[in-house]
Amino acid sequence: MTNRRNFIKQLSAAAVVGLTPNTLISQTLPSKTINIPSTPPGEKIWACLMHLSFNFAGGIKSWGGLRTEFEPDQSVWDNAIKSMVNNGINMLVINLDDSVLWRSHPEISLKNSWTPERLREELEKIRKQGIEPIPMLNFAATHDAWLGKYAKMISTPQYYKVCKDLIAEAIELFDNPRFIHFGMDEEDYNHQKHFDYIVIRQNELWWSDLYFYISEAMKKNVRPWVWSDYVWHHPEQFFKMMPKSVIQSNWYYGEAFDTNQTYVKAYLDLEAEGYDQIPTGSYHAVPSQDFKALNPKNIGNTVEFCSKHISDSRLMGFMQTFWMPTTVQFEPTILKAIDLTGEAKRAFEKK
Repeated sequence: MTNRRNFIKQLSAAAVVGLTPNTLISQTLPSKTINIPSTPPGEKIWACLMHLSFNFAGGIKSWGGLRTEFEPDQSVWDNAIKSMVNNGINMLVINLDDSVLWRSHPEISLKNSWTPERLREELEKIRKQGIEPIPMLNFAATHDAWLGKYAKMISTPQYYKVCKDLIAEAIELFDNPRFIHFGMDEEDYNHQKHFDYIVIRQNELWWSDLYFYISEAMKKNVRPWVWSDYVWHHPEQFFKMMPKSVIQSNWYYGEAFDTNQTYVKAYLDLEAEGYDQIPTGSYHAVPSQDFKALNPKNIGNTVEFCSKHISDSRLMGFMQTFWMPTTVQFEPTILKAIDLTGEAKRAFEKK
């Protein structure tokens, strides 16, 4: 995938001859990279998402706007990891973004960011406790304030170079992890209408950029992972274009699972189309509700609903999110979210 214009031509040609995105990718990558890793049979993923960087929300003023300095408290980080171990959590997805002093692009890194050496030390500590660390870089235009000046160069040659470099470095730092999460959620006007600077990719551009990220991961035999909310608004295009090689995390944060709801029905639609899924719940505080978390049953109900409606062979596991900075203020909610995940896991394993 050398440049977007040629890739879009490839997409058009693929549509004419009936090629699928999976076929197109297999034709553009070395054959040895197609053996993408998945979860061993019978072993479910129980993951939590933690934030080193919170600048995926850099455009959201109610969350404090753009951070300029590394924010997480080490004690909160350590206590969260300890709680994950106690609750049987076996995977930690780490939102890296600008909180690493990237060798390739230190210009985007926050003040006092973790050095690559410090990050490696933390990853080794996590692995020794039985938890698999997975990198996350959210490239959605709604959530890419962490890219600094490059967020205003989206879909340009310079942008592609930066993204390629960061993906490669993240994969190297994590010692070629099984997966890498690219985010790609909420790229629409409603989620940016309060921003001072709005960027929305759509149609061929959105897909060609997604394919660019995917290809950079697959070249290194790392399986790509994304949020699935694009399917809520463009189901026909999604199922025509989204490769089955990409892990899907549909997300729903309510407690009542009504299949007439678009967000809930997406789990069923993804299953019907044969996608591997890691359904995602949440327990988090939000500014508009005075930072009170109001959905304690969400992750348990997510596990119950999805384990009934998704084939065991495609249900890779579950993920719990807590959309809060890793700071002392939010430590009680973060620890409660982890405990709720442990409860859901134990209930699942009793069946």
